[in-house]
Amino acid sequence: MSHRKSQSIAIIGALGVASLAVAGGESRSDKVAQDLALKLLQQGNARFVDNAPQKPNCGPERLEETARYGQHPFATIIACSDSRVPVEMLFDQGIGDIFTIRVAGNVADTDEVGSIEYGVVHLETPLLIVMGHSHCGAVTAVAQHAELHGSIPALVDNIEPAVDRATMANPDLKGDALVEVAVTENVWNSIEDIIESSPETRERIQNGTLRVLGAVYDIETGKVNWLGEHPSQMTVLTAASGKAKPRVRQATVPVPSPGH
Repeated sequence: MSHRKSQSIAIIGALGVASLAVAGGESRSDKVAQDLALKLLQQGNARFVDNAPQKPNCGPERLEETARYGQHPFATIIACSDSRVPVEMLFDQGIGDIFTIRVAGNVADTDEVGSIEYGVVHLETPLLIVMGHSHCGAVTAVAQHAELHGSIPALVDNIEPAVDRATMANPDLKGDALVEVAVTENVWNSIEDIIESSPETRERIQNGTLRVLGAVYDIETGKVNWLGEHPSQMTVLTAASGKAKPRVRQATVPVPSPGH
């Protein structure tokens, strides 16, 4: 058995161990599964950056396996539709490894939140990643007050709070520098939208069966910059449980350039 396959089996096995409960409802197995899932993504991205992909689970055997036995992804990822952000490729993962939702600006509205719930509740992935990317066209359009047409304004209105927050916290930033900060703010904003809109996802975060992390992908280097959990996650959870849309945090300083 390959090391890659044994890691995937370890995640599934960890999810099934219920006897290792610890305080707060979280189990050691949940933590192990989340750590393993994150490690697979980090290692895969490192291979991608080094131009040494293994391209696992991409052959006819994997096709047959997933068709016959169903999908068992180890992570749910919501990312931008931008063609420069090929999620499975940049994490060097294969068929059935990642449950991926892609939408312009990695926004989390009704359709995206419902898709996320399918991944984290029905498929029981232990890890949810909300991933923005450098030079995001959707964030740039909002930051630069571009003229938009058709259904695009209704799509990107989810990004406006992130741009407003970045602008208020950094009034001297303009152009690409403002977009860079707004991209990170938009990741946090999407996480807030998910938590506020989805009681099922919120419950899994609170009981420790799900970890939600932010990330920003650098389209120039191929590297994923891991942001960690929402900096005010507990406050956001509490506010969302009280049905109040949380706006609990403001950006203070520009973030480092993604991937560096």
